[in-house]
Amino acid sequence: MIPKELKYTKEHEWIRIENGVGTVGITHYAQEQLGDIVFVELPSTGRDVGKMETVAVVESVKAASDIYTPVSGKIIEVNEELNSSPNLINEDPYGKGWIFKIKLSDPREIKELLSAEEYEKLITEG
Repeated sequence: MIPKELKYTKEHEWIRIENGVGTVGITHYAQEQLGDIVFVELPSTGRDVGKMETVAVVESVKAASDIYTPVSGKIIEVNEELNSSPNLINEDPYGKGWIFKIKLSDPREIKELLSAEEYEKLITEG
């Protein structure tokens, strides 16, 4: 359950790039490790952020986890549905459970992220 078209971080975020905009969420593996997600602290839109900066927090019944941005840029949209339904991350981590969208300031950073194969190796080798 690791979509091949996405890029990944070692901290378990995924990013889908379309027309210079990245949609970011956490992976299926990450949401399984966290358990039932009960709250998501979303980032502010319009905020300029640097690569791997903490931008959001996901709280589950087990723990709270910082969410990092895989690339630098400006936060242009957040998934407001998560305010009332944080469990969307558990139910559909690569779809309705997306967390924020970022306009990339340096598209070259994408090359530094993990491929699906590299991410799969990371989580299976532990």
